[in-house]
Amino acid sequence: MTSQPKTPLERRRALRHIKAMTDQPDWHGTTIVCVRKNGKVVIAGDGQVSAGPTILKGNARKVRRLADGAVIVGFAGATADAFALFESLEQKLERFPKQLARACVELAKDWRTDRALRRLDAMLIVADKDETLLLTGAGDVLEPEHQVVAVGSGGNYALAAARALYDHVGDPEAIAREAMKIAAEICVYTNGKLTVEKLDG
Repeated sequence: MTSQPKTPLERRRALRHIKAMTDQPDWHGTTIVCVRKNGKVVIAGDGQVSAGPTILKGNARKVRRLADGAVIVGFAGATADAFALFESLEQKLERFPKQLARACVELAKDWRTDRALRRLDAMLIVADKDETLLLTGAGDVLEPEHQVVAVGSGGNYALAAARALYDHVGDPEAIAREAMKIAAEICVYTNGKLTVEKLDG
């Protein structure tokens, strides 16, 4: 039997832990997967927008092209927040053309420190012909260890499926579509209406 927290500090820590375990951030309600293989990169996202148990829209576009088509971005999170981040990332890409990592780092700095931006609730997968990066509101700019990355409520399902297919299917778009199909069959916050964008190396 575990002991109960005794001091006020211990009680606050216990409450924060419980809150962290039970809260479901808005970005959980979607699935985005990115696959890079054979000189191509693909980002696929579903179209479902959910508010709790209610489906608000089934054909939202969660994957976009930026920088005159040279960069593709997928978001998991609140739609309005993601659009604000897209606009900010576009500005960074104009300031640092063909420097995706630099632009993403600058966005992450603003996202973490700017009073307006730091309230935005989303996660982004950003890719150009050479790099794939994962951005979060905590200031993270991560380059995945594997050539597959996914976020959102169905992200783990899509990630597992894509990694299982990776060594057996040559076309990254086929991998991404099949992974999203599997995620949509498992995750109630993900549907099969996909937006897919791709770049050739």
